[in-house]
Amino acid sequence: MSDQSKLSRRGFLQGATAAFGLPYIIPSGVLAAPGRPGANDRIAIAVIGTGGMGTGHVTRDTVALCDVDERHLANAAKRVEGTPFLCKDYRRILDRKDIDAVIIATPDHWHALQTVHACQAGKDVYVEKPACRTLEEGRAMINAARRYNRVVQVGAQGRSTPDARAACQYIRNGQLGRVTRVEFWHESNPSGGWEPDRDPPKELDWDLWLGPARWVPYNPLRCHFNFRWFMDFGGGFIRDRGAHAFSVAFWCLNLDNIKGKVIVEASGESPKDGLFDVPVKMDVTFRFTKPELTFVWSQPGRQRRGASWGAEYYGDKDTLIVIGGDGGCWTEDKAKQYEPPSNGVRIPPSPGHRENWLQCIRTRQKPIMDIEAGVRVASLGTIGNIAYILGRKVIYNFETERFEGDEEANRMISQPYRAPWQL
Repeated sequence: MSDQSKLSRRGFLQGATAAFGLPYIIPSGVLAAPGRPGANDRIAIAVIGTGGMGTGHVTRDTVALCDVDERHLANAAKRVEGTPFLCKDYRRILDRKDIDAVIIATPDHWHALQTVHACQAGKDVYVEKPACRTLEEGRAMINAARRYNRVVQVGAQGRSTPDARAACQYIRNGQLGRVTRVEFWHESNPSGGWEPDRDPPKELDWDLWLGPARWVPYNPLRCHFNFRWFMDFGGGFIRDRGAHAFSVAFWCLNLDNIKGKVIVEASGESPKDGLFDVPVKMDVTFRFTKPELTFVWSQPGRQRRGASWGAEYYGDKDTLIVIGGDGGCWTEDKAKQYEPPSNGVRIPPSPGHRENWLQCIRTRQKPIMDIEAGVRVASLGTIGNIAYILGRKVIYNFETERFEGDEEANRMISQPYRAPWQL
C-alpha cells in the first residue's frame, strides 16, 4: 500500500496546509458547515474519479479533483477555471474543510467506502450508479447518510428526465390498471478480452485503483471502462444499465420502500474464453411478494422499437414501453400526452439530476434518487448475480435484509475487503 493511501482523513489537513501553502486560518464565512453551503451560497464541489463518467461531472467551477490516473487528472484540470486542488488519494479531499460536497465517479467497488467516508467527513454526496457492489455495502451507505444527516444522490438520472416522469405519472394514475409484470431487455454482455498481464503504466497507481478489492495483477482490460465485465469490480449490464432501468421501474411502481420478499431465479451462458467473467447471456426472474409482481431481465431480450435496452410494463388494462432509463429515457406518446386529473398523482418535475441534488443540499430534503432507493435498486442486480453464481433459486427478505434459510447465499451478502481497507 502506498504512503498516500495510508493517510487518515483527520491527519491530512494539518500537513496539507504546509505542503500546499494553504492558510491555517480561514474566515468562517468562507467555510462550509454541516448542512450549510459556503460563501455566497456557492456549493464547493470536488470530483473523485475524473475519467469515464467522471468527465461529465467536471465543471468550470469544480474546486478539487481526485484520480489515481495522472492522465485523467491532468485532462480534467484543463477544464476547470483557476487552479483546482489535485490529488490521487480521495481522503485528501475529505480532509479539506473548504469542500462542501463530492461527486464520486470511481469504479463500482469504490462507491460504498468513499460514500461512507464522505458522510463521516460531513460532505454531501452524489455517487454514480450502481450505488453499491454488495448488500452489506448498501446498508452501510444508508446508515452513514442518516447518521451524519447527509444528502446522498445516486446517479440514476432517468428519474430526472421528462419521459420517465411522464411514464411515472401515467402508471401511478392507473392508466395501465394493475401492473403485474415488467419485462426488461438488454443486449448481451461482451465476451472475450485477452491481453497478458503487465506492469501498470507509471501514471496509474494500480494498488490504489484496486483499493478494497482483492488483488489481481494489472491488465488494461481490467481497468477503467472494462471493470464492468468482472464480478469483483462491476457485475455486468444487470448492475450497470440495470440500475437505470430498475430505478425507473421502482419509481413508476412506487416501490422505493418495498417490503416483503423477492424470489429470484437466474440462468446464463458463461464466457468461453478471455478475461471477462460475467455471463454473456443472462435471464433472471424476480417474483416479489409485496406487491405481487414479476420482473424479467433478459440478455439478449426481445427488442421493442429497435432499441437495445428498455422495459415494457404489463397491466390488466394496457401496456407501456419505456426505452433506456438513463439521461436518454423515452416513452410512448400516450404517456407523454397524458394529463393527470386535478385529484390525481402529480410528480414534480426535476430541474436536472445534478440540479436536484444541489437544491436538496440547500433545503436538506431527500433527493429524487435518495441513497435508500438507490441501494434497493442496486440490490436487484446483486441478488440476480448471486442466484446466477449459485445456480439455483434464492429468496431475499427486504425487511431482514437476509436470504431465507440459505447460509450459502447469506455468506455472499458481504465480501472481505483487502487490508488495510475497512467498511
